[in-house]
Amino acid sequence: MQVNDSELHAQGASTFTDDIPTPQGTLHAFPVVSTVAHGRILNIKLDAATAYPGVVRILSARDIPGINNIGNIEAEEVLLAEQAVMYQGQPIALVIAETETIARQAAALVEIGYQELPAVFDARTAHAQGLHIMPPRIFSLGDTDKAWQDCDYIVEGSAGSGAQEHVYLETQTALAYPLENNGLKLFSATQSPGLVQRACARVLNCPMHRVEVDVLRLGGGFGGKEEQATLWAALAALGAVKTKKPVKIKLNRDEDMRLTGKRHPYDADFKIGLDQCGKILAYQVEFFQNAGALADLSPAILERTLFHTSNSYYIPNVRATANSCRTHLPPNTAFRGFGGPQAMFILESAIFKAAQAMHLDPAVIQQKNLLKDGDYFPYGMTAQQCMAESSWQALQSRYLIQDRQHAIDAYNARHPLSKKALALMPICFGISFTATFLNQADALVHIYTDGSVSVSMGAVEMGQGVKEKIRKIAALTFAIDEARVKVESTNTTRIANMSPTAASVGADLNGAATLLACTQILQNLKTLAAKLLADDAKPEHITLKQEKVYLNGEATDIEWGKLISQAYLSRTPLSAHAHYASPGLFFDRSREQGKPFAYHVYGCASVEVTVDCLRGIYSIDRVSIVHDAGKSLAPMIDRGQIEGGVVQGLGWMTMEEIIYDQQGRLKTDNLTRYKIPDFYFAPEIEIEFLADEESPAVMQSKAVGEPPFMYGIGAYFALIKAIQAFNPNWQADFCAPMTPEKVLSALYEKNESPFN
Repeated sequence: MQVNDSELHAQGASTFTDDIPTPQGTLHAFPVVSTVAHGRILNIKLDAATAYPGVVRILSARDIPGINNIGNIEAEEVLLAEQAVMYQGQPIALVIAETETIARQAAALVEIGYQELPAVFDARTAHAQGLHIMPPRIFSLGDTDKAWQDCDYIVEGSAGSGAQEHVYLETQTALAYPLENNGLKLFSATQSPGLVQRACARVLNCPMHRVEVDVLRLGGGFGGKEEQATLWAALAALGAVKTKKPVKIKLNRDEDMRLTGKRHPYDADFKIGLDQCGKILAYQVEFFQNAGALADLSPAILERTLFHTSNSYYIPNVRATANSCRTHLPPNTAFRGFGGPQAMFILESAIFKAAQAMHLDPAVIQQKNLLKDGDYFPYGMTAQQCMAESSWQALQSRYLIQDRQHAIDAYNARHPLSKKALALMPICFGISFTATFLNQADALVHIYTDGSVSVSMGAVEMGQGVKEKIRKIAALTFAIDEARVKVESTNTTRIANMSPTAASVGADLNGAATLLACTQILQNLKTLAAKLLADDAKPEHITLKQEKVYLNGEATDIEWGKLISQAYLSRTPLSAHAHYASPGLFFDRSREQGKPFAYHVYGCASVEVTVDCLRGIYSIDRVSIVHDAGKSLAPMIDRGQIEGGVVQGLGWMTMEEIIYDQQGRLKTDNLTRYKIPDFYFAPEIEIEFLADEESPAVMQSKAVGEPPFMYGIGAYFALIKAIQAFNPNWQADFCAPMTPEKVLSALYEKNESPFN
């Protein structure tokens, strides 16, 4: 019987890349990496490593048969460094050996001479020195320069958020083996099989059809395997081609943390203007993104930061400037939210600071400025089917927020050394790839003669339940039991030119393509059924329900199995390939205007915290959410995604602190030094779905992967309020994460409020 991924996980029966049995004679690879953050390579001494017992070969850039470049957005990322290194951990050579242990030991014996060059690790410093990945971009709406004169309150400040480690359960892994006729098969733990195929073909100087990439599932991704899995797959592929043997590469946890990029740290300067009632009239912000050493996905992530500059609010005058700053850290990369959380945190910081200047609760300003239908976003799109106000109101009524605030006030009055607080976090997140061309997908559907169904599509299962949603779409379309439907591995020989599984659109795009393919076959079956049942019957008179054919609403004696047998005998097509492209999307980057999103997801959360004012420790007590889910295809999956996203967002805002030393070496390189939320940290999470029956998403089920992450931002501001309930004169620096060390310092820091 076909079971879903969740059941396989629970049984310990799921197969991941590292579980795939390796062919006899498989070799193992490990990179020699830079030990300096920035420098010229003067010499490489391989003698000791080459002579090490069990070493088969050591490869360098000159062994690459094609182009030494795996860059995607910008063609600047080399597979193996040749003349210079840009960050600690950049691969320079590849040791291939009989075992993993030998490969690591031999790699440590390679000696590299460097001429060290000045290194920069801070985005503002890089900006001051003119170190940029790309020219700055500006989104604007209205006239901010003119609007300031109409403002009763103008507040300026700075804010920033830190990096975040993905901590996917499955580390970066790839297995490559040569096939006949110079072919290559790759099992890669990647969110982007199409990108891996393209990059490997470029490196190996071969056509793409000779490189097959297969992904059964990932043990988590969160964006960290969208671009950054490509490097490891390409190294394994190069090793397999050069040795003519299967080659596997796998990082352990510490290596994965040191050698891969993180969520982008951001700094920003803001200026916000309001009238005396709390309406925001103008907002100006300049973002400084720490891209790391190479472009990776930084330009696209910075673009989404701009798209989410105003979050869930209508601000008539906006000017947002974004700078992607090149530093000498490992290239930072995609992470759940893709630049949106950084923008939202900056705006919430500005609102919080303005609220203090006006002696208001931030919720007053938040509510007064929520988007309504017809309001403009700074990029020219108008809000339609806007659920910002309804989600806010539903949160208030469903969870009695006012009563909770009264209870918090009463608690704080009775407890001098313990303080509680509550903060609200509305969200608005656009759904689509902002690179319009990526909004396409294909599906291939087969019905076999026994009535079972096979679906191939381009989405990678990585714990988000996309395969389960695809199964449901196929089963609902054919009106059959889900157990009849199998969703195949994601494979480049069945689905060509697939987009990454990212941007929360895996189910949207691939589900729509699957629906189209199933509908093609269904129409063929209805035409056949009409012929079988009556001379005057037409396809539109036929429906399928619970694996039975109905004519004009009446059940017939034709069941699913019989229908499929008759289709085969009558040579009716039982396979279909379909292509889906999201309609109506465009964006003109020369004007920074357009319609980049198919729709928006809205929601609102209340985050409650308690701070122990003697020790500085705290707990996140409860997160209550009203989420705009449309008509959820899989409510249990969607609830799980919301819960996971919220906890990940809470971690980013509170405990997850990435630290590099002055040489660019990661200090928080294991799960002892780098703290992530665990079972005991996780709060009570309440979720209410806000139904939207007119959602444009496939089968009205809205995307759910990324938007819930942003609810966690509320924790930062709840902690500020709790600290200020104990130490009223303390003012936040709006620098996340708010670790327990920072909380303890703030509780006893003496500074006078400028707003008294």
